[in-house]
Amino acid sequence: MEKNDLEIDNLPNRLTFFRMLMIPVVVLTLYFSEDPPHLLLPYQPWLGHIACWIFVVASITDFFDGYIARKRNIVTVFGSFLDPIADKFLVVSSLLMLLALDRIHPIVVIVLVLREMYMTSLRLLALSEGVDVPVSSMGKWKTGTQMVSTPMLMIYDDFMGINLPLVGTILMYISALLSMWSALLYSLSMIKKLKEKRAEKKKAKKEAKSKDHP
Repeated sequence: MEKNDLEIDNLPNRLTFFRMLMIPVVVLTLYFSEDPPHLLLPYQPWLGHIACWIFVVASITDFFDGYIARKRNIVTVFGSFLDPIADKFLVVSSLLMLLALDRIHPIVVIVLVLREMYMTSLRLLALSEGVDVPVSSMGKWKTGTQMVSTPMLMIYDDFMGINLPLVGTILMYISALLSMWSALLYSLSMIKKLKEKRAEKKKAKKEAKSKDHP
């Protein structure tokens, strides 16, 4: 049976939709953790924890939707488009809320958000040129430190003897540095691949001309 690459209703896409729906929940929970309405006042100490765990669960779905899509060979146009967008919406929304709550330095947010925009543009360029540039290990470390530091700054309190504001801030600065370094590595790798592809095209043209005019 031929697979429909325009299919929308499948398990990976449902997980992606779930992740999208969790974004306003994380944003509102963080917002009310500082200035809760009277109804939520008794739960104020826990709102940061709730935002943290919703963020963690939403982030975990990113792994599972990709894993299931690869395992079941479910590759759709909609999923390929929405999955990376959902990730960026979740991360950027969380960073902006942490900035609004004065838990993260504006320069760090600018670096991380602009890096995401830059990398998205580069990947679109790579796609249009038919170039495959794998993600470096540095990029994976950047994602890992960011995904650990963000929920820590959502709780923003000592937890099990750990100073989460301090540890989260340090990890977020590390993530910002890694993001710049990984973007540079990706750029250099892409330039190299583009040059190789251009060289291959020129070589193919020369060979075609030599065949036409022996």
